[in-house]
Amino acid sequence: MKYLLAHDLGTSGNKATLFSEEGKLVASETISYSTNYFNRTWAEQNPSDWWDAICRSSQNLLAHAKVEPANIAVVALSGQMMGCTCVDREGNALRPSILYCDQRSEKEAADILGEISLEDAYKIVGHRVAAVYVLEKLMWIKNNEPDIYRQTAMTLCAKDYINFRLTGKFATDFSDASGTNAFDINTMQWSDMMIDIAGVERSMFPGAFDSTTVLGEITAEAAAATGLKKGTPVCIGGGDGSCAGVGVGCIKPGTSYNYLGSSSWVALTVKEPIVDPQMRTMNWAHVVPGYLHPSGSVQTAGAAYQWLKDKIGTEETLRAGQLNQNVYEILNALLLESPPGANGVLFLPYLLGERSPRWNPDARGAFIGLTLATTRADVVRSVMEGITYNLGIIVDIFRNHVPMETMTIIGGGAKSKVWLQMMADIYNVRVQRPNFLEEATSMGAAVVGGVGVGLFPDFEVIDRFIRIEETLEPNKENQESYAKMKPLFDKAYFALVDLFADMAKN
Repeated sequence: MKYLLAHDLGTSGNKATLFSEEGKLVASETISYSTNYFNRTWAEQNPSDWWDAICRSSQNLLAHAKVEPANIAVVALSGQMMGCTCVDREGNALRPSILYCDQRSEKEAADILGEISLEDAYKIVGHRVAAVYVLEKLMWIKNNEPDIYRQTAMTLCAKDYINFRLTGKFATDFSDASGTNAFDINTMQWSDMMIDIAGVERSMFPGAFDSTTVLGEITAEAAAATGLKKGTPVCIGGGDGSCAGVGVGCIKPGTSYNYLGSSSWVALTVKEPIVDPQMRTMNWAHVVPGYLHPSGSVQTAGAAYQWLKDKIGTEETLRAGQLNQNVYEILNALLLESPPGANGVLFLPYLLGERSPRWNPDARGAFIGLTLATTRADVVRSVMEGITYNLGIIVDIFRNHVPMETMTIIGGGAKSKVWLQMMADIYNVRVQRPNFLEEATSMGAAVVGGVGVGLFPDFEVIDRFIRIEETLEPNKENQESYAKMKPLFDKAYFALVDLFADMAKN
């Protein structure tokens, strides 16, 4: 029996999963690490924490599953995207990695737009010019940390850094490359125009290949650190968004899904880019060769609900500890005491600026519509609804281009039936929950690896891995309530845009 070892290098930790070639989840292991949030909109992680998590989770997984390293057919990674990890010629990280949600490089984004229009750049790279992308972050390092920039030989995304530690080779895949703002999605090559405009070195961007490409083999040093066998093939893998698409079966046109974790995104599979006139959504290369994976991503989804739990739900957290219950189950039960629409309370979930659909690093979170009659249940429901309203705008954008009737939901948030029903009602789609929620991304990476080494003939093999556990239809009565609140949510944001800009100056 051969096994596939996949790692999903996420924001909160690394999830290592071991799958059999028959599609069975054999074992799963998660190692957490911390994020340093500071200076209002900055976010960084230590790449050595990623490597430590990879090593420990690999060792633990093999031990718990009692699988011999020689039976691992391939190692493949998915990883958080749009991060800027500067390394020297030996692959040593020169500073903490600047994460996807970091907004520090607003000036650099403005500098690019002084040389090329937003519309022209969007047509080349499939994304807005914005502070969240690698190109702008690398410019910030050049402008603010010149000593680091001079030592930088390569800028890597998270999974590319780990791939180097495993194989000693620098490379990236098309999906991660397409999240840099330095990659032309029309030619699938680095854009000399965008790189020249940015004024950074072309040599700092590694070679880009199909996700299924076998990058190399586990080195002796990596074998000693991870417990894997020297010579085990390592597939390049892909960005977490595209790998998750494989993990839910979103591998051909007509399929879509919503990942609901700390951040959240709605994505689908197409042959041609979806060009939104307002440039609110993005186009990525898919890990499935020949396809694109348009998406709209929000900064704080599950993270906003966690904020609610940590800062407002202290009473529920205490009760959960006393009753040995999950605090989120208590919160979900509480919000049912409030009707759809939360008795007129709106929550803007912009706790770390916002990407889609706002593209506003100055955006802030806000509760609107509070009265003396407002209850804790109203507040809790408004947070979940606010996140979902924001995602619903993205769904509507895509619906203007392609039919969207069914949405598969994965991620930790998909454990909540309350949230699933809310999404069905606000998105006006049939919502389905598969058997794997938090393993879907690493499962996608495993399939990428299996195709890469020839263990699987194609991506259709995903049908071995997944099955739909639950399906929810929209509730028409709930939809009537949400139809009244959704326009107010949008209006509330635009009413506060100028205020957000003024607050950002202080």
